[in-house]
Amino acid sequence: MVQRVATVAFEGIEARAVDVQVQIAPGLPRFNVVGLPDKAVSEARERVRAALVASGLALPARRITVNLAPADLPKEGSHYDLPIALGLMAAMGAIPADALSGFTVLGELGLDGSITAVAGVLPAAIAANGRSEGLICPSACGPEAAWASPEMEITAAASLIQLANHFRGTQVLSRPQPKIREFEERLLDLKDIKGQESAKRALELAAAGGHNLLMVGPPGAGKSMLAARLPGILPPLTPSELLEVSMIASVAGEIEGGALANRRPFRAPHHSASMAALVGGGLRARPGEGSLAHHGVLFLDELPEFHPHALDSLRQPLETGEVAIARANHRVTYPARFMLVAAMNPCRCGRANEPGFACKRGPSARCAAEYQMRLSGPLLDRIDLNIEVPAVTAADLILPPPAEGSREVAERVARARERQAARYAAMGLPHIRTNATVAGSILEDVARPDAGGLALLRDATDAMRLSARGYHRVLRVARTLADLDGVDKVGRVHLAEAISYRTLVDEIRRAA
Repeated sequence: MVQRVATVAFEGIEARAVDVQVQIAPGLPRFNVVGLPDKAVSEARERVRAALVASGLALPARRITVNLAPADLPKEGSHYDLPIALGLMAAMGAIPADALSGFTVLGELGLDGSITAVAGVLPAAIAANGRSEGLICPSACGPEAAWASPEMEITAAASLIQLANHFRGTQVLSRPQPKIREFEERLLDLKDIKGQESAKRALELAAAGGHNLLMVGPPGAGKSMLAARLPGILPPLTPSELLEVSMIASVAGEIEGGALANRRPFRAPHHSASMAALVGGGLRARPGEGSLAHHGVLFLDELPEFHPHALDSLRQPLETGEVAIARANHRVTYPARFMLVAAMNPCRCGRANEPGFACKRGPSARCAAEYQMRLSGPLLDRIDLNIEVPAVTAADLILPPPAEGSREVAERVARARERQAARYAAMGLPHIRTNATVAGSILEDVARPDAGGLALLRDATDAMRLSARGYHRVLRVARTLADLDGVDKVGRVHLAEAISYRTLVDEIRRAA
């Protein structure tokens, strides 16, 4: 007789159904796991054996075969421990044979019979709910699984003994409740920054439309401080966005205590990060920083110090909003719709724009050009807002804190985003919530400028030699500026400001 238990295998954030088939047959004592398992799955034999012994059960001296079907799908991770153990317990008669019917099972076992947390419980719960099945998972992951559906049957246990008692009816495990992670630290406030009013304006514009932003300025000008305060003016995650962000975090194993985080992600990798670290990859094709920043912010400080190949790998996700990782035997796709916020010095020493400064490497213009040549033109073309952040003067520092802080800016950003979401929902596009993600054909309808603005845009496109992508990105920024002003028509003043945010890219290209 073959005992069957349902579990999952992960391909990106998709949980594919896997059938764990357990057979105890006459023959020489042996324990085999087949079905294209990786090292962690193969080692499950010893963990399962020790966990059963710790729970008062011993494997029979017979031939045990565990098949993970479909056999051509790679099986990775430690979450196969619990389905294998429960399948053996059912085959041995330790729990009722039909107790596991209609359940998807995943969890890692400790040698003492405890069930420890695993990655990917949320997408597994959503997939099980889609098949009208319940879920058996570690107790530490129960609050995470409870977000899949309020009607779904979820059994979250801390040990094999608890599960055995639950199936026998001698112990009742209550359904876990969904949890939201409480953050102790407060978000940073824009009131902390003195001066830099033009940079604050660009930060507000980027937050309102979901635009990419590049800040160029000398060391100590406040570029990193500005970027760190961006999460404080972004609107909270919508329920659908919260689910998408949490599914990626779940697969990456970054959900703590089963509680979901309702803040937008803010990822700031070091400039030594590799290509696989930024876009994902590795042996198991894990999500990278771009995917972990989905619906949030990816902040790259000291942008030219990143490896050029790593930076250029961001070009596709910046355009399509997803990362496709191709391997010889499989292909994995992760969502990666993030705001790119970058900061850099004008040159290696950071003082190229300082009046009267002469660089020891040669003319300051050449020093700056050599440093900025590390950034490719196609990458710069995908950045909507390019601003220069000058050094803060002593006159700015002695002033009292500004009256307007993050709360006031966040209110304007929220109103602008509400206008965008309502506009695209009325057009039958509820999945589009910001101007940065709208297609070019739709953008030309919603951001059609007036006669004066059209003439200005035509002249600027010819003078600055804007690409088709650059042309549409200017329109996107102008549309966001109109939304911040609360008007339906894009005017000449909006286009003039939007074009001004492209002039720095034009200077970098000429210098290079």
